[in-house]
Amino acid sequence: MIRVGRIGTLRGRLALVVVLTTSAWAGLLTVGFNVVLAGQLHNQATSLLRERAAVAAGTVEIGPDGQLTIHDPATDEALDSSIWIYAGKDAVERPRAGQQLDDEADRLADSGQRFALITDPAPTRLFALPIKVGHRQVATVVSAVSLDPYRHVQRVALLASLGLAVLLLAGVYGATRILVGRALAPMTAMSRQAARWSAEDETQRFGQTHRPRELAALAGNLDGLLDRLDAVLRHEQHFTEELSHELRTPLALITAETDLLTVRPRTPTERALAYGRISDASARMSRILETLLTAARSRGLPSTGRCELRPVAELAAARCAAGDVTVTVVGPPGLAAGAGADVVERILAPLLDNAVRYATRSVQVELAVNRAQVVLRVTDDGPGVEPAVRDAVFEPGRRGSDDGHLGAGLGLALARRLARAAGGDLQLTSGGAFEIRLPRVA
Repeated sequence: MIRVGRIGTLRGRLALVVVLTTSAWAGLLTVGFNVVLAGQLHNQATSLLRERAAVAAGTVEIGPDGQLTIHDPATDEALDSSIWIYAGKDAVERPRAGQQLDDEADRLADSGQRFALITDPAPTRLFALPIKVGHRQVATVVSAVSLDPYRHVQRVALLASLGLAVLLLAGVYGATRILVGRALAPMTAMSRQAARWSAEDETQRFGQTHRPRELAALAGNLDGLLDRLDAVLRHEQHFTEELSHELRTPLALITAETDLLTVRPRTPTERALAYGRISDASARMSRILETLLTAARSRGLPSTGRCELRPVAELAAARCAAGDVTVTVVGPPGLAAGAGADVVERILAPLLDNAVRYATRSVQVELAVNRAQVVLRVTDDGPGVEPAVRDAVFEPGRRGSDDGHLGAGLGLALARRLARAAGGDLQLTSGGAFEIRLPRVA
């Protein structure tokens, strides 16, 4: 019997599929065999009836005056208890049979070639063979055969075929479970090995050990997946560490300024300066958190927002302008990007912060169109990106060696992540400009 609990396993499901398929074929074969057997037994009974009637008809001689003479057969089998001979409607030879058989044989007399079936007291089939002189039927031979032996053979064959089918299904199910279990044993071992690695040493891999072709491909794919997951985990761990440092700097500044305000009297000018520093540090923390939340919401999801670029760029420019550095936005109005205004601002803000920090007097945001993309190009009149860090400028924690900035250098890394999450990209051109490319929408 198939247990329900085993069907939940892959081995049980595969065995069940094989058993159901085999059951269908076994059922068709069993039905077909019994139908063919029934037809063969029916034909055999018919042949026996015809043969007996023909032998009995060979013993009948019809004289010139129409008188019937029955000669002794070569064997007693020709005239046995299952043969009736009629002259017209009158019985010349009548075996010792039951009343039902006699009545049915009488009805078949002088009625041409016919078959009949009675079921009481036992299933019996009868056949009437006419004996003619010219075109006139002068005598009739009726033969009968009991169907009990044939039906007994049918019942035995049916029970035997059903028993064989059940034994076949049980054997197929057991053999399938054993074979599938052996086939899946390497996968089970690989699963247990991976579980041990995840608990003890996540750097382990399956490698190039000799395996069947399918398992070798699976092991290679799993190794690749594990490598990518390991890289993602390392990146996220590094990113979290850098983020902690980035938030720790403004938080430490806020804590220090607050302590100084409480431990000794300060002049109005000093208090105003301290409040400004606290406000700037709070704003910087807020921008970092907003950028991270936007990146988390955008990760793995298709960009569905839309915004007009010029107002967003002008708002970001107004927020980042500081001191003697001016930030201008140039480009045609009406350009729209397939990203929300908050996402575009979070991408643009770190670029403008860097540009304002390093610029001498001016920063420019240029809006343009490049085929199916809109481009925001940020340039400044500062010294540009150092050649030593140019190739790694978008890596978390990378910044200029002497820029005096207290942060950990996460701005450009977060900006690129947001741009790619929105279906675009952030690149540093050979001329030193930062280009934000986003999908263009009407």
